[in-house]
Amino acid sequence: MHTNRIDHIGIAVKDAKEKLKLYKDFLGLEVTEIEELPERGLRVYFIKVGDTRIELLEPMNENSEVSGFLEKKGEGIHHIAFNVHGIDEAVVLAKSHGLQPLSEEPKPGAGGTRVLFLHPKTTGGVLIELVEGEH
Repeated sequence: MHTNRIDHIGIAVKDAKEKLKLYKDFLGLEVTEIEELPERGLRVYFIKVGDTRIELLEPMNENSEVSGFLEKKGEGIHHIAFNVHGIDEAVVLAKSHGLQPLSEEPKPGAGGTRVLFLHPKTTGGVLIELVEGEH
């Protein structure tokens, strides 16, 4: 497995449309796509920034993947995602480096990608997402 770029930075927000006043209206960035992931309880706003993206992660319900984060920590950076090649070997490789994957195999991600998260307790307090595939 190897990486050569940051895929995106995920930011948990309560109301994405309100936050677009900053990213779209003030900074002049382009919202390239909005995707709903009902199985994860998320609505994701993709904002292009050069060769990478910001993802605004908005809960669709109170049991979304970011609801607990928003309740405990409030809005803010949720994770940093790295684009990788060879994600199928990531679980074994991560464990061999003392990292804890949050699942035993990659899962479907936004835009047809495959993703794997690493527990922040083993990555210096940062939730790391590994993303294989292009959007």
